[in-house]
Amino acid sequence: MTVCLIPARGGSKRIPRKNIREFCGKPMIAWSIDAARMSGCFDRIVVSTDDDEIARVALDCSAEVPFCRRAALADDHTPTVPVIADAIDQLGLAECTPVCCLYATAPFVAPGDLRAGFERLEENSAPFVLGVTTFAFPIQRALRRDASGRVAMFDPAQMQTRSQDLEDAWHDAGQFYWARAASWKSCSGIFEAGAEGLPLPRYRVQDIDTEEDWCRAEWLMRAMQLGKNP
Repeated sequence: MTVCLIPARGGSKRIPRKNIREFCGKPMIAWSIDAARMSGCFDRIVVSTDDDEIARVALDCSAEVPFCRRAALADDHTPTVPVIADAIDQLGLAECTPVCCLYATAPFVAPGDLRAGFERLEENSAPFVLGVTTFAFPIQRALRRDASGRVAMFDPAQMQTRSQDLEDAWHDAGQFYWARAASWKSCSGIFEAGAEGLPLPRYRVQDIDTEEDWCRAEWLMRAMQLGKNP
């Protein structure tokens, strides 16, 4: 058995109700549920939520909502790992069960990437497999800006280094994390030693934490849809 767990609490502050707000024609969470279903990876697609409206939308999208998340795991400061570990306990999953945490606000997640992540987990010994992408600009040449507006390099030693000679820097794509149930229950964080990054193209990665992020993501999605239908 493989299980997709989608954490979706109801108390989003920066973008109220963002997990079920309409995004390019359907509730945001529907994009993740549809991708999980189309991947063909999962025996169960389960949404962990504390919110009745989110639960109804998830059910309408053919996901399961077999329990209500406890309030103690639904505040602004609760990290992802304990939420997934709690869901694993609620479902009574065996320690060897492959479990994918898929965020509810990941409209660009591709079914093929979910399959590739599962294959990496099955083939390798990495405790976690997650989507990653490169920063668009070399972080070694990042600037800091002080209160007066003056800028300076974080690392002045890189001033004369050509950008093509600098090592690529990667960041979490914020879409999905594969691990076995035992790893979710035993670790304190996803980025532990040995976690493997699955490269994703930058044009399919977008954090959606602010209204500006939301607007950019909608423009990007519309552009991608037009590209598929010339």
